Amino acid sequence: LTDVKAVSDAGIEKIVSTFKTDYHAKAVIIATGNKPRLSGGKNEEVYLHGRGISFCTTCDAALNTGKKVTVIGSGDEAIKEGIFLARFASKVTVSIKHDEGIMSADEVIREKALANPKMKFVWNTVVDSFEGDDILRQVILKNTKTGELIPVETNTCFLFIGYVPDTSIFKGLLNLDKYGYIKTSEAMETDIPGIYAAGDCRAKVLRQITTAVGDGTIAGFMAEKHIKKEL
Repeated sequence: LTDVKAVSDAGIEKIVSTFKTDYHAKAVIIATGNKPRLSGGKNEEVYLHGRGISFCTTCDAALNTGKKVTVIGSGDEAIKEGIFLARFASKVTVSIKHDEGIMSADEVIREKALANPKMKFVWNTVVDSFEGDDILRQVILKNTKTGELIPVETNTCFLFIGYVPDTSIFKGLLNLDKYGYIKTSEAMETDIPGIYAAGDCRAKVLRQITTAVGDGTIAGFMAEKHIKKEL
């Protein structure tokens, strides 16, 4: 998907563009979801796509058996995944942006992680850069209080610092909230008639599979109703 445009004055006809084809439709349901947030560290784009930065422990934990890994993040997901990685890796270094002892994770998970002998925590740090050759070799952490740069040898760096909506191509077309999520009514309607949004790309309180399924059901029903009305 490369673009979505409303091309009629009434907002009825839509063009959805891919790399090869333009599709003309009476209704469009946007379900682009969200994607992992990047750290913003230097050279980050070099080590994406199998070259040392990962977002999935289920995919890559076993590949790091006996190796050193780094986890970026302090929330429930980051700390739980760090504990999981410790079952495989020889050492798990966790970069935490908060003061020593403070995490965003559940207290039970926090205590379990702190007691794990294979997990090391580097407090008050964020990613400064990713370094290596053809693959990642080091993550350079930066202390947010002192500015000290801390090199951490690593085979894989796992990023668990939240998600951002995959909605950049709709900026200027649809009404987005300050985080980039698509604003809709309870009927999944956007501010353009005939365009609906469903799932994790939509502005809402809870983002889970169950709520996405509900969104999709409503969006499908409303799209069908819209098409019948316009025929």
